Amino acid sequence: MEVSMAYMSLIVFGILFLALASGIWVGFSLYIVGFIGMVLFSSLPAGNNMASSLWATCEKWEYVALPLFILMGEILYRSGISEKLFKSLVPWLYRLPGGLLLMNIISCTLFAAVSGSSAATTATVGRITLSEFDKLGYDKRLAMGSLAGAGTLGFLIPPSLIMIVYAILAEVSIGKMFMAGILPGLLLAGIYSSYIIYRGIKNPAIAPRTQESYSWKERMVGLKDIAPVLILILMVLGSIYGGIATPTEAAALGVLGATIFAYINQRMNKKIIFECLIGAVKTNAMIMLIVVGAGFLSRVMGFLGIPAAITTAITELNLSPYMLMLLLGGFYIILGCLLDGFSIVVMTLPIALPMVTAAGFDPIWFGIYLILMVEVSQITPPVGFNLFVIQGLTGEPIVQIAKYAFPFFLLMLFTTAILTIFPEIALVLPKLMVGK
Repeated sequence: MEVSMAYMSLIVFGILFLALASGIWVGFSLYIVGFIGMVLFSSLPAGNNMASSLWATCEKWEYVALPLFILMGEILYRSGISEKLFKSLVPWLYRLPGGLLLMNIISCTLFAAVSGSSAATTATVGRITLSEFDKLGYDKRLAMGSLAGAGTLGFLIPPSLIMIVYAILAEVSIGKMFMAGILPGLLLAGIYSSYIIYRGIKNPAIAPRTQESYSWKERMVGLKDIAPVLILILMVLGSIYGGIATPTEAAALGVLGATIFAYINQRMNKKIIFECLIGAVKTNAMIMLIVVGAGFLSRVMGFLGIPAAITTAITELNLSPYMLMLLLGGFYIILGCLLDGFSIVVMTLPIALPMVTAAGFDPIWFGIYLILMVEVSQITPPVGFNLFVIQGLTGEPIVQIAKYAFPFFLLMLFTTAILTIFPEIALVLPKLMVGK
């Protein structure tokens, strides 16, 4: 890498750090850095390129799936289905080691499969479980830590919003990305559950057993409240996997199904419809602001040759494929302390993807690896979003919640290592898809 290139990279990333540290919104920060970088180091017109970059990003039809999946999650969040889901699982879990702490994992796994958002999953499940755990005298450290970790499943289990963004930018099938996330998501949920059961066996005091008992009839009757979530999962993922619908069509089908179940649950009126629409617009606007800003910055860095120079420099190190992934993993962990997940994906993909594919890794697999790294960023201070969600629910300090979540941080890294050694875990379902 030439000295001028090193100087240019230092200036661009230095301005980015200052913009983010100053509290400017991430999307605007990315635009500011891209504009300044182009003015300082390129003869191309910055304004024209900014406008064309914005249009090139927003015109992609695949992004229509984003607001639809967000709206589906908003409807389910306000429909009361999540509360019924919690109550239906209690009779099945209360006597297991770890007790209802397993509720955090299972509820997050199920809600992640219909919400697509890590923050929405954490907030929805946390509003129900944390207060109940406090009443029952459960260990608050494990209650908050397991919620922080399990909430990240909203990114890994489809229909994930961040998967849609990755698939569009990496030019891979959104449907295949969705299918690739299922088994790794279930693997991570299983590892979380095993850890809680182990802690429950080792120290039963973390989850005191209640005196209540439930008959098999009560257990079976309660299953009807899980049915709406399972039907929606089947409608959305089943239609994609079977080649019946595109991800955008499946998202529209999911919105229709969620609306029907909300009406059946008698929790849908004009006020709630308005709140759902406003919530979906706000969330989609936030995501797209980051996406278009990062898209412009990525274009500017491409004009300046920064990604190619970094790729060449790392390639010249002659690292083995696994050493490359270890290096990238450390880089993403550090980056996760500074940026949100969407910014990490959009900003680093032009640099990381060519290196990873050149090393022989599948881009679908790398998408799952990258999302796992983004999940880690959700529970690392100072910008771990799940930590802020839980702080809002409990009033606990961010640093304290991060300490509670640390075992789940390690479990995520362990899962990433398994996925790196056995990549077929992520690739087997995409290979079996109908209508590839």
